[in-house]
Amino acid sequence: MLNSTQILLPHFVSVQALDSTQVLRLIKRAEFFKNHGQKPEFGREINVANLFFEDSTRTKTSFIMAEKKLGLEVFPFTAANSSVNKGETLYDTLLTLSAIGIDLAVIRHPQNDYYAPLLDQSDSQLDIGILNAGDGSGQHPSQSLLDLMTIHEEFGQFAGLKVAIVGDLKNSRVARSNMQLLKKLGAQIFFSGPKEWFTAEFAEYGQYLPVDELVTQVDVMMLLRVQHERHTDIKEEASFEPRKYHLRYGLTKERYQKMLPHAIIMHPGPINRDVELAGELVEAPRSRFVAQMQNGVFMRMAMLEAVILGRKLGGQNS
Repeated sequence: MLNSTQILLPHFVSVQALDSTQVLRLIKRAEFFKNHGQKPEFGREINVANLFFEDSTRTKTSFIMAEKKLGLEVFPFTAANSSVNKGETLYDTLLTLSAIGIDLAVIRHPQNDYYAPLLDQSDSQLDIGILNAGDGSGQHPSQSLLDLMTIHEEFGQFAGLKVAIVGDLKNSRVARSNMQLLKKLGAQIFFSGPKEWFTAEFAEYGQYLPVDELVTQVDVMMLLRVQHERHTDIKEEASFEPRKYHLRYGLTKERYQKMLPHAIIMHPGPINRDVELAGELVEAPRSRFVAQMQNGVFMRMAMLEAVILGRKLGGQNS
């Protein structure tokens, strides 16, 4: 029997399909795991593989820790040594894993919406739950939810909060996932950073303001890494100056001093110190960077549990 904080999902690939009740249940379930240390008991062994086709430190290790805390059997998978390098499709890789008994696949992939064709295979024998660990510049569900968990721990609510998302907007899956959920939960969203990175899709969720205006009025300063690996304008990339960016758009020590007394700093990582955020502010009193990483384990536990329950992979007692 489900308790009031559990949800059921066949896959976990995007935040767009989540309603506000589901989001709050996931947050409360993650907080339960964090505060009580109690893990669910599943009716059988659950096998999981982590398929990361892009580099990752926080997300990959956090998922592995979450899987181990849930008592799942984690099977090693290294993209660099897989048959993908021989031309095997992602679908066929998953078909293989499914056939040998893998129940869940946590996937990070450089292609936006890579999961769409995988889920649109009604006549296939693919029987595996997919959790999206990041798709190109599209979605990052687990980062978004751990961010919301961190905000909820700080303020206890979302309605009326002012949240600034600042930086490389157009290349950020974190920005897209967070703006969708924050708006759904009643927060007021603002954006900043280089104006050319603020496109029409962001204007639907909030207004652009200079960073110097935002630091004096928002509750949350959410900074984004400049994702050089996704920039296609060679001339623009060659002319990028870290110090100049920091002074124009970054959270400097001077801007930090102007923040509201209760305001917090967030960053999904990895951090370019002294670019989007002054190096000495990474572990400053207002920074929640470490808390975000800690919360990531517990939120990913809640996400994994939701897919295990949604796929009926075994009986469970909370």
